[in-house]
Amino acid sequence: MSVVINTNYAAQIAADNLAASNASLQKSLNRLSSGSKIVSPADDAGGLAVSMKLSAAAKRSAATNTNIANSTSFLQAQDGVLKVTAEVLDRMSQLETLYQDPTKNANDKANYDAEFIQLQSQLTSLTGEAFNGVTLFGTNSAISVKVSEDGTQTVAVTAKNLADSSSGVGVLNASSVTSLSGIQLSDITTAIQHVATMRANNGAEQSRLGFASEVLTVNQANLEAANSRITDVDVAQESTQLARWNILVQSGTAMLAQANQSSQIALKLLQ
Repeated sequence: MSVVINTNYAAQIAADNLAASNASLQKSLNRLSSGSKIVSPADDAGGLAVSMKLSAAAKRSAATNTNIANSTSFLQAQDGVLKVTAEVLDRMSQLETLYQDPTKNANDKANYDAEFIQLQSQLTSLTGEAFNGVTLFGTNSAISVKVSEDGTQTVAVTAKNLADSSSGVGVLNASSVTSLSGIQLSDITTAIQHVATMRANNGAEQSRLGFASEVLTVNQANLEAANSRITDVDVAQESTQLARWNILVQSGTAMLAQANQSSQIALKLLQ
């Protein structure tokens, strides 16, 4: 091999190897410090694209789960009102039974009527309850809850018209009813049955939303796991690579120094 001064091929190769090792060392340090395998899009362009979609789907799943929880709260508020309504109807049925006692005089019956009128007003108040401005009862109380992250799956919460005469308690607080003498016990028991049916439907809807939320939670966990396999760094593996590149940088630096010294043999020939 010729002895030259202007070109140090060995030093150039050593410098190139050192630069490559140093770049890999810096990338390994970046991955370990950030916890991500994809520090820049160039690291895994395809994986980054997939990761973005998986991450967005996982976040939509979490948001959808929040919506389901809010809808469940809506149903729980609705059931709370229905429970109180049932208690009011129970008291009305007691009053109506007591009202029919033949030993009660007119004043006694007037006292029962006074409480009955107040209970009528309470029924009217209950039928107008709302949750965060959304009507709990009435023909417009139906809501549709999206239960999948892509919005394709929904759960329909049926409308419950508590004020209706044929399916609610409307027959008891109608303007024409001003006394216990204006109703029959069968009217109250029918209203109790209507409320019981509403509570049963409410419970069924809460149950379905609970299962839908469970599915979303499982899907979200799996989406996050899939995304982790793409983006999260394996610390054990990467720390091994860090040690490798660290040694190569040190040895490359030492060899570059040796290569730079090797050209000095030409000086000995000139002495």
